[in-house]
Amino acid sequence: MIIEQIQIGGFEIFCYVLGDEHTGIGIIVDPGGPAGPILNKAHKRGVEEIAYIVNTHSHVDHTAGNKEIQQAVSAPIAIHELDAPDILHPNLGMLAMFGAEPSPPPGVLLKDGDVLTFGNEAVNVVHTPGHTLGGICLYFPGYVITGDTLFVGGIGRTDLPGGSYETLRNSINDRLFTLPDETIVLPGHNYGSTPTSTIGREKRENAFL
Repeated sequence: MIIEQIQIGGFEIFCYVLGDEHTGIGIIVDPGGPAGPILNKAHKRGVEEIAYIVNTHSHVDHTAGNKEIQQAVSAPIAIHELDAPDILHPNLGMLAMFGAEPSPPPGVLLKDGDVLTFGNEAVNVVHTPGHTLGGICLYFPGYVITGDTLFVGGIGRTDLPGGSYETLRNSINDRLFTLPDETIVLPGHNYGSTPTSTIGREKRENAFL
């Protein structure tokens, strides 16, 4: 599978492009900045068709590029059903802070256990509430995109609406830490000492857990 990690926008956001190297079909995860750099990276890696724009949660820093990306590629926005209301009614102050326009409405409402396919590849939706009610991670063999659930050496904040430290910790322990230790963690922000980690390393070293 094609895997491209792109740091973009404010707050050191990581956007991801995943793609099937045989068909050129892919997905964009958490487009937190302008469409141009994201789509240029996708094209350079051979991803020419976007099947979905996936948001791991509804916060503006991860959805700021939804509108521009969708205008360019005409792909549906996919988000967990519990975060869909927030994407439809965003915080206007946060939109202004990021210079972003409101996201178009989602076309796909996700739930735990859903599978998103693109070409011959697929990712599994893992519901991991705690940062938001509808936060998700995306698992595929050897990798997990963790959004703002799990960072390298940290976890997502839990003091915003829908947040709960106990819920987030349970999500990580019960859903993520049951993955193989060698699974590579692809976080939603570049907040750690390295841009990626592993499940085993976070079990051993993450002081928040």
